[in-house]
Amino acid sequence: MEPLAPATLAGLTPKSRDTQIRFYDDRTESIPFDEPTDLVAMSVETYTAKRSYQIASEYRRRGIPVVMGGFHPTLVPEEASEYAESIVIGEAERLWPEVLSDFRNGRLRRVYRQGGRPPLSGLRPDRSILAGKRYLPVGLVEAGRGCHFRCEFCAIQSYFGNTQTRRPIDEIIEEIRRIKKPLIFFVDDNITSNMDQAKEFFRRLIPLKIRWVSQASINAAHDEEFLQLIKASGCQGLLIGFETLNPQNLRRMHKTFNLMKGGYEKALENLRRHEIRLYVTFILGYDEDNGDTLHETLEFAQRHRFYIVAFNHLTPFPGTPLYERLQREGRLLYDRWWLAPEYRYGMVPFAPLGMTADEVKQRCVEARQKFYSFGSIFRRGLDFKVNSKNWFMWSHFFSINLLFRSEVFQRKDFPLGDEAYSAPLLKAAHSEPFGFRPPVLQSPALLQVG
Repeated sequence: MEPLAPATLAGLTPKSRDTQIRFYDDRTESIPFDEPTDLVAMSVETYTAKRSYQIASEYRRRGIPVVMGGFHPTLVPEEASEYAESIVIGEAERLWPEVLSDFRNGRLRRVYRQGGRPPLSGLRPDRSILAGKRYLPVGLVEAGRGCHFRCEFCAIQSYFGNTQTRRPIDEIIEEIRRIKKPLIFFVDDNITSNMDQAKEFFRRLIPLKIRWVSQASINAAHDEEFLQLIKASGCQGLLIGFETLNPQNLRRMHKTFNLMKGGYEKALENLRRHEIRLYVTFILGYDEDNGDTLHETLEFAQRHRFYIVAFNHLTPFPGTPLYERLQREGRLLYDRWWLAPEYRYGMVPFAPLGMTADEVKQRCVEARQKFYSFGSIFRRGLDFKVNSKNWFMWSHFFSINLLFRSEVFQRKDFPLGDEAYSAPLLKAAHSEPFGFRPPVLQSPALLQVG
């Protein structure tokens, strides 16, 4: 999908005749490191940190300063500072223009820190930087940011401090009208986090007659007015984190709200009645999981004929309560798994209690294999009540499920970063301030790392 973060940064960049912006997506194209540029900005997540540091080192070898922001630099600022001239801690809405002004005047600071939550009014992503690039025909729109829940494993609660901010509805509606895509994905971490504001937003969506999907918490499935409004406003499906069927695991996660008002079965009955398709996520590897967990979870997913499902191993992201707990318990298998040379995608970077790390990894692969078998896809595709209820979503059902099927082994043991990269990661920051040259911004969130 198109990356929204670089378009947001481009929209925050003050327009002037001596400022040019270039955007490169490392997932889909080569980065022209030798193209003349003055400043590079990158939005970094934990899984992309290693590759981001490699890219940053290439630019710094050429004497070009790098600014890093996003989740990873905010949660581990000392590490990110080793690979960049400047880091942005927190949200960029107020800080990015200040970064550019300081750079122009030769006084770029090592750290820019956002105190509190900035308002999201006036946000206007500049999608012109995405023109000509091959992305899925899905328009990404942000209505709100953050989540009020405190799930132990979630980096979102650490980054946003268990709060949510929302954009003015009129501004979101204006942005949607400009997007000519058949499907809108509201990328909110939890679109239901402020239910009263969310309901008013859905009411305003109804006249637009759009199709949309988003992410929500399952407690919202017990609110009948919410269900009626999302159906009327064009909701085609929701991503919901079920995570586990085990109540003890949910308590450990601080996610017992999944069990409220009749739990999963009642929530699923309500969602099915309103024909809402589900992308459900499960996590394997929590303390109460054992060899039988996969069978129970897979049977549950097949019985409810979910549109798509992700079977993920538990991942301790830095800065989260989970990471700190496992570190205290001496169960982390790597100092920093995201930088460890031997770490590969799909490996479990800690010692589970009920299984070995390799067993958790293998069971996740087995669950994906079985859920995305041809027989499973065919049976779920015949769900005429929900999955096949309308032509638009049914016509996409098979292509999406076949894509997930192809990725079962595609990403298994995939390295983080570029294994062919041989240049040393440059940790030493430039000691002298950079002089002014008209900036040309290129980054993995103005240069997205995949």
